[in-house]
Amino acid sequence: MNTDSDVAPTKGAKRYIPIALVVVGIVVFVATGAHQYLSFEALSRHRAELLQYAEAHTVASVLLFTLAYVVVVALSLPGGVWLTLAGGFVFGGWAAGLYVVFSATVGATLIFLAARYAFADLFRARVLSGAGSALAKMEAGFRKNAFYYLMVLRLVPLFPFWLVNLAPALLDVRLSTYVVATFFGIIPGTFVYAHIGAGLGAVFESGREPDLGVIFQPAVLAPILGLAALSLAPIAYQKFKGRNLKDSGETS
Repeated sequence: MNTDSDVAPTKGAKRYIPIALVVVGIVVFVATGAHQYLSFEALSRHRAELLQYAEAHTVASVLLFTLAYVVVVALSLPGGVWLTLAGGFVFGGWAAGLYVVFSATVGATLIFLAARYAFADLFRARVLSGAGSALAKMEAGFRKNAFYYLMVLRLVPLFPFWLVNLAPALLDVRLSTYVVATFFGIIPGTFVYAHIGAGLGAVFESGREPDLGVIFQPAVLAPILGLAALSLAPIAYQKFKGRNLKDSGETS
């Protein structure tokens, strides 16, 4: 366990550089009004231009879209859903889904690394060390089964995406575990919204707005919950097996 004296000499003020860049990026994003483009109104207003540009500049449009998505996720900005819908509208559901899964994983990894570099050892030294054994045990349990817990948190939107990006960085989750769980965990929800975006043409023509609550409809949510339950099965099995071993040891 690190102490405050261990932390200070190793990184000093340098630890805050990545987070400072994130803050600057957020300020620039808001100050330039770029956040106004992450909305249904902006997508509806510029849909013709988006389609024309994508048709004329296929590779450039894909690169710009993926870069924009990485930036939005890395800066923990709201609007990822609207970008996913726009991607589905411009590129089609399947292609946009692939672009979003890749870009969101990259962006989430960047903010994970920034938070870990800036705050992880401070969190462990000042919070976990002084919070008693309960929080320390909780942290150890999460770290031990990090992949399965992260899969559930990615599959079912119980918490904001940015929060699930940051918490594992503070709990010493392995980078490889975080990346793999993020990549596979966001696939179902991403493709649902990308395919909603692919059908926005009819929505624009009718003058309505897309139903973003569709992911909570039983036909969509039930399979995702099933995957979440399946992700937790190994943890349940480990606890069941451990309890049986304990019981057999007590009776022998």
